[in-house]
Amino acid sequence: MARPSGHSAARWLAVAAALLLSASAATAQDCVSASFSSGRSFLRCNSLPVLGASLHWTYHPENGTADVAFRAPSGSNGWVAWGINTDGARQMAGSSVFVASQDGSGAVSVLQTVLESTSPSLNNGTLKFGVPVAPAAEYSGGAYTIYATIALPGNSTQQSTVWQAGPLSGGSIAQHPTSGANLQSTLSLDFLSGAGTGASNSRLHRRNIHGVLNAVAWGVLIPLGAMIARYLRVFESADPAWFYLHIACQCSGYILGVAGWGLGLKLGSESKGTTYQPHRSIGIAIFCLATLQVFALLVRPDKKNKYRLYWNIYHHSVGYSVIVLAAINIFKGLDILKPASGWKTAYIVILATLGGVALCLEAITWVIVLRRRRRDADKAPAHGSNGAGWQHQP
Repeated sequence: MARPSGHSAARWLAVAAALLLSASAATAQDCVSASFSSGRSFLRCNSLPVLGASLHWTYHPENGTADVAFRAPSGSNGWVAWGINTDGARQMAGSSVFVASQDGSGAVSVLQTVLESTSPSLNNGTLKFGVPVAPAAEYSGGAYTIYATIALPGNSTQQSTVWQAGPLSGGSIAQHPTSGANLQSTLSLDFLSGAGTGASNSRLHRRNIHGVLNAVAWGVLIPLGAMIARYLRVFESADPAWFYLHIACQCSGYILGVAGWGLGLKLGSESKGTTYQPHRSIGIAIFCLATLQVFALLVRPDKKNKYRLYWNIYHHSVGYSVIVLAAINIFKGLDILKPASGWKTAYIVILATLGGVALCLEAITWVIVLRRRRRDADKAPAHGSNGAGWQHQP
C-alpha cells in the first residue's frame, strides 16, 4: 500500500484555498444607461456597491443643492430608502431619509423621516437638511425611483449617504434584513467630483477575510490535522512524521483561527445595534476549547503513564467538538455574509471530500489494525492485545 506523505496535505491546502478564494459576488448594474420619466436627466451617477441600487444627481454649486434620483429594485410589496447621515457616520441610525413604498392600489408615496435609532418610529417629519422641492417617487420595471432636491448639509459636497430596501407588512414598512448586503449600504460620496468611498467596501473586505481565515483554519486545517493523527499513525513507516504533520496543521490552524476570531470580534464591536449572538457564542466556545487543546500539550503524559488514557479521552473529545462546532459556525457565517453561492458550494465540496477520504481511510486502517492484532496474538497469545486498537480509536 502506498504510504501517505506531507505532499498530499499541501495539495489539500492548495485545493481548499483555490475553492474558497475563487468564489466572487455579482456586481451592480451600470448606471450610465438609465433613463427617467418626464425627460429628467442627471449629470453624474454612481452604481452603488450593494442592493443593485444606483444614485444619479446634478450638483448646483451656486446654491449648494443637488437634484437626486435614487433607483433600487424591489417587489411591489417592498420599500426602498435613500438619505444622508448628517453626523458623518456611515450608518442608518441618525440618518435623514426618503422612503418610497406603495399602497394596495399601487399609489406610490414618499415618507420623509429621521431614523433616530435602529428601531425608528418612522414618523413623517422634517429632515436635518433642506428639501426645497417636495420629493416624488415612481415604481416601474420592478424598481422604485425616488426624486428629490436637497440642500447639502453644511454646504459640503462630501456626504455620508445611506440606502436600504425591505418588505412591507400589512401595508406598513417592516424591518429590512439585518445581514449581508443590507448591512453594507453606506457610501461616502463627493457630489462635486463623483468619487465615492464605501465604508461597506472596506468592511466587506474585512468580513470576507474573517470568513476565509476561519473557513481555512477551523474548517480545513484542524480537520485535516485530526485525520492525519487518526489515520497516518497506523502506518508504522509514518512514525513519527504523522505527529509533526499533525502538530503543524493544528498549530497553523489555531493561529489563523485566532486571527479570524479576533477580526470577528472587532467587526462585531463596530456593528452597533446588530449582534449575531449564536455565531458569536459558538465562535467564543471554539476559541476556548481550542486554547484548552493548546495548553493540554503542556501536560501531555508519557505513553506509559497511567493517566495517558484519560488525557487521550479528553484530547480527542475536545478536538472533535471543535471540528463539529466549527462546521456549524462556518455555515452560520455564510448565512450572515450571504456571499455568492460559490462560497457555500466550495465549503460543502471540501467537507464532502474530507468526509469521503475519512471513510475510505477508516476502512483501510481498520483492516490494518485487525490484521496487526491477529499477528500479535499469534506471536504472544498470553499477553493479548498490544494496545494498537486504542491508539487507532481517538
